[in-house]
Amino acid sequence: MDPKGKVALINGGARIGQVVAMALAARGCALALTWRNSREAAESTAAAARSAGVAAAVIRANATDETQVRSAVSETVRSLGRLDILVNLASTYERTPNPGAEDWSRTMDSNAKSAFLFAIHAAPIMKSAGAGRIVNFSDWLPRSGRPHYQHYTPYYTSKAAVAALTESLAFDFAPEIMVNAIAPGPIAPPPDITPEQNTQVLKNTPLRRWGGADEIAKAVLFLIETDFVTGECIRVDGGRHLN
Repeated sequence: MDPKGKVALINGGARIGQVVAMALAARGCALALTWRNSREAAESTAAAARSAGVAAAVIRANATDETQVRSAVSETVRSLGRLDILVNLASTYERTPNPGAEDWSRTMDSNAKSAFLFAIHAAPIMKSAGAGRIVNFSDWLPRSGRPHYQHYTPYYTSKAAVAALTESLAFDFAPEIMVNAIAPGPIAPPPDITPEQNTQVLKNTPLRRWGGADEIAKAVLFLIETDFVTGECIRVDGGRHLN
C-alpha cells in the first residue's frame, strides 16, 4: 500500500509515535492522532504534519474504553474521509514486583485490549474499502520467549498477547487487511539509565548501539507498504535477542 493519499490513525502519538507520524506525513499520508494524557504532543505533531502539507486531526480517547474507541474511529472517517492504516502504539510499561489483579487488568487493558478494540472497529471500514493495514506493538522479550527482566509479569504477558492477537487478526481479516506487529528492543535509552546500565545494554546488543525511533518508523513503513506480509511480529532490536 502506498501511504500517499491515505489516512492513518495512530493510537498513542507521543515519543516514538511522533516520529512514526511524521514519517507517514512525509509520504503524503493524513493523520488522526489520539491522546489521553499527551495532548500537547499530539497537537504539536498535528501542526507539524499540516506544515508538511497533509491534513491532521487530534482526537481525545481512552484506548481501553470501547465507546471512546468507536467514537475515535468514526471521528477519523468524519474528519478525514477514510481510514486505511491503524498503528497501535499506546502502551504501559511498569515494573510490578508484587503484582495484583489491578496491575494485571490495567496493563492488559492498556497494551492488549486497546489494540484489540481499535482493530475490530477499524476493520469494517478497511474491509469495505477493500484494503487496510494494521500495525501493533509487542516487545522483543516475549517475541523471543525470554522473560529476561524480573518483576514485569503483567507487561511481559500483555505484550505476548499482542503478538498472539496479531496472528489471529491477520487470519480473520485476510485477504483485505494485513495485520503485523513490531517488537522493539533497545531503541532509546530511558532518561534514568545509569552509565553502567547503558554500557551493559550496548554490550548485550550485537550492533552495539541504540536504534533510535527512526528505525521503528522504517519498520512501520515496510509493514504498510508490503503487499505480501501478514501475521508477522518483527523484532527491531539490533540483534539483542541473539545474546
